[in-house]
Amino acid sequence: MESVDCAVIGAGVVGLAIARALALAGREVIILERAGAFGTETSSRNSEVIHAGIYYPTGSLRARLCVAGKDALYRYCAQHGVAHKRLGKLIVATDADEIPALQKYRQQAAQNGVTDLEWLSAQEARELEPAVQCVGALHSPSTGIVDTHGLMLALLGDAQARGATLALHSPVKTGEVSGGGRIILHVGGSEPLALRCNTVINAAGLHAQAVAQSLRGVPPASIPPIRYAIGHYFALSGKPPFTRLIYPVAVHGSVGLHVALDLAGQVRFGPDIHWIDRIDYSFDASRAPLFYQAVRRYFPALRDSALQPGYTGIRPKLFGPSEAPKDFVIQGRREHGIAGLVNLYGIDSPGLTSALAIGDYVAQMIATDAAA
Repeated sequence: MESVDCAVIGAGVVGLAIARALALAGREVIILERAGAFGTETSSRNSEVIHAGIYYPTGSLRARLCVAGKDALYRYCAQHGVAHKRLGKLIVATDADEIPALQKYRQQAAQNGVTDLEWLSAQEARELEPAVQCVGALHSPSTGIVDTHGLMLALLGDAQARGATLALHSPVKTGEVSGGGRIILHVGGSEPLALRCNTVINAAGLHAQAVAQSLRGVPPASIPPIRYAIGHYFALSGKPPFTRLIYPVAVHGSVGLHVALDLAGQVRFGPDIHWIDRIDYSFDASRAPLFYQAVRRYFPALRDSALQPGYTGIRPKLFGPSEAPKDFVIQGRREHGIAGLVNLYGIDSPGLTSALAIGDYVAQMIATDAAA
């Protein structure tokens, strides 16, 4: 049986950020990834947006980690040469009934420490984005986009420079707490092994609940149910009509079919939200009419046949379609009773923006747990 100080399960952007934070703190780290490359699921199938921290309940992990993570991410990208742009975004009201929602967003943002939102009239919004139709808008200048793959490469590079190791094709099959207070992981792959760990971080994203359930000793009641919400993205053919991100007023569990831009300026619309029972990235092109209808509310010039199938992403939700949205869940010994184990559940948006802050949060959580 081999031994390691810390094992991070999952090499998405959050797992890599946690591994980096632990490695920078002087811990020995191995990153266990079931796939053949890092960041192949949620981290590579999103809008690549750096969120400002507008929508989330004040004091929630989403709000706190997003606002802290945004500032940290802009600094990190600048220092490490990770491609990014502070584009800004417009949150648009397409009829007068949505104006109160914009007012609430501005109040919520201020309570979260986001004080740079600017109120725009319909004319002012058109001056910034002539293709947009609205009756009013909020301008968020600190929203941006980032090259997620480049970010993950940088995070992995930082971790490896401090001695961390990435093990691909290494799924965690089972595990248990040993008599010495350590956690033993049984890792599959071409060369299965048993790994004795002082600390285990379950950052497996869509598979986090399954990993927790496989660890003998984790109380089942501490593992929240997971719901899968697939989102489709359609690409816009032709010349990009926008220079900023455009978001409609949010709907339950989703920020709506927004305009996402990549670093080359190309436009895609999405994601929608559709609840599914299993992980399946199949693209349902029949959803196109719903996209045309929703997008034309703020972009009436959208041409027929201008939308082309893009890609899908699946979000790990802790709530269903008829339930209120829930916060990130980051559990330590206080919640499940196992020293050295941290489980992360429901880390969807703004997980990318929050990644560096989550890394610091988990590293501090582990240090505090060890000192107790």
